[in-house]
Amino acid sequence: MMNYRKLRGMSLLEILIVISIIGLVAAIAVPATRQIRANAKSTQCIAKLRGIGIGLSNYFYDHGTTFPTLVAARESREEEAPAIDTVLLPYVQDEFVFQCPSDHEQLFEKTGSSYFWNSLINGQMMGNMDLLGVVKVESGIPIASDKENFHEDASDGVNVLYADGHVLRELQFVVGGQ
Repeated sequence: MMNYRKLRGMSLLEILIVISIIGLVAAIAVPATRQIRANAKSTQCIAKLRGIGIGLSNYFYDHGTTFPTLVAARESREEEAPAIDTVLLPYVQDEFVFQCPSDHEQLFEKTGSSYFWNSLINGQMMGNMDLLGVVKVESGIPIASDKENFHEDASDGVNVLYADGHVLRELQFVVGGQ
């Protein structure tokens, strides 16, 4: 004779408990996964900004230590203005270095770059930079940043490339004397 306990299935209460535990785990995992993806995209964006910084260093080899004269941003790819993606393209790996992975506005496709150029540094010499007569230290002068707040899901806001090549997830100015 078989034991009744071995043949018995799960009760409705046990099934509901299992379903609620699975739902609780899913409720915790889905936002955490979204946050992890957003942080990964923000990190990829930082790497691309560093790539632009390296391309700018390569540009300096051909043009002394003078920053190029570029427009801050173009309205479309068809616009005939010197922009970050046209002037620095020969000095970077490929055109996709100018595309932020979190560019949900598709600004790269429309304008050629997901990044904004600080036109206040146009034509200045590295080592003798001046931003509105205040900032004299290269580590405090932003040269390129995200055009929009692409990384709001990562709680980062805007990634910024500074003149000395470092990238931060926030805008900071360092004031110093000569």
